[in-house]
Amino acid sequence: MFCVTVLIAIIIAFLLDPLVTLVMRIHVPRAFASFLVCSVALAGLYLLGVGIYTEFANLVADLPAYSQRINALVDDVAAKVDEIEKKTWELLIPKRFQPQPPAQPAAPPPSRTGHRPTTPTPILPPAIQEVHIHQDPKPFYSYVYDSVRTFYNVALMASFVPFLVYFMLSWRDHIRGSFLRLFSGESRRTVGKTLEGVAGVARAFVIGNFALGLLVGFFSSLFFFAIRMPYWPLIGPLSGFLSMVPYVGMPLAILPPLAAGLTVYDRPGIYILIAAVVALLHLIALNLLYPKMVGGRVHLNPLVVTVALMFWGTLWGAIGLVLAIPLTAGVKAVCDNVGSLQGYGKLLGD
Repeated sequence: MFCVTVLIAIIIAFLLDPLVTLVMRIHVPRAFASFLVCSVALAGLYLLGVGIYTEFANLVADLPAYSQRINALVDDVAAKVDEIEKKTWELLIPKRFQPQPPAQPAAPPPSRTGHRPTTPTPILPPAIQEVHIHQDPKPFYSYVYDSVRTFYNVALMASFVPFLVYFMLSWRDHIRGSFLRLFSGESRRTVGKTLEGVAGVARAFVIGNFALGLLVGFFSSLFFFAIRMPYWPLIGPLSGFLSMVPYVGMPLAILPPLAAGLTVYDRPGIYILIAAVVALLHLIALNLLYPKMVGGRVHLNPLVVTVALMFWGTLWGAIGLVLAIPLTAGVKAVCDNVGSLQGYGKLLGD
């Protein structure tokens, strides 16, 4: 968690540094310019969070309708599957080979007293009667404690990100100069060029993916608004940014609009249309726009991207999948600028 927090802060600092430099052109000190840029970024995140929360609260209020609709769909599908299985069985298996219903056993004759004899209840051996499966349930407070602890750790680390970003921006010149003084001669120039390369790759990747996510989300929102999908302001951007996830972006982008349409669409054709439009937008963004906006700066071959996703995903989970490509691209930038490591840079490149 510590390493992830620091890396996220570094990437955000790389993104905001050009804005700080732009503000400093009007003769504003770096410290105040960094504070101003960070404040505007936090305000934007807050407004975005309020909008998402509002739409999500409305969605939660309609969950009973979604639950009823999903239950009805599940029951309908289960009934159709049972009917298909029954007809298939009757079609493939001749009737004479089909199992016949068991015949009812004849009732025993009444006794002389006029009462039918009752069947004795079988008595199980004591060893079988005493067999019980004991499983100590985990106390409820343990689940609550684990959930609260995880949330607390994430919230604690996230609270450090704004401060880290601000100090990285305001003290950038001091930190960069002190770091470069650790080297001398040609090594100092190589390290400076490497830092610029890593910063450029990080900015290109994040800004390119963010711009593509906004673009795909914008056109997705227009389409969802045209077909009167509920919560289209939330579903459109969500589908657009999920489309940017490597390898699994298309199915992830299709799921939210399909789920949102459960309460309003009864025809199966509309779901096929939604999936087709989302897939088309994903393919256009991935094959036509991504190489021009992102791929030209990253230069990683597909095998390296796949291995990087597996490695960082195994190491850090979901956040590792998000950081896998910029981290690997940063490693490649280092290799490209260090003479003894340029062979590894060519191995990672396309």
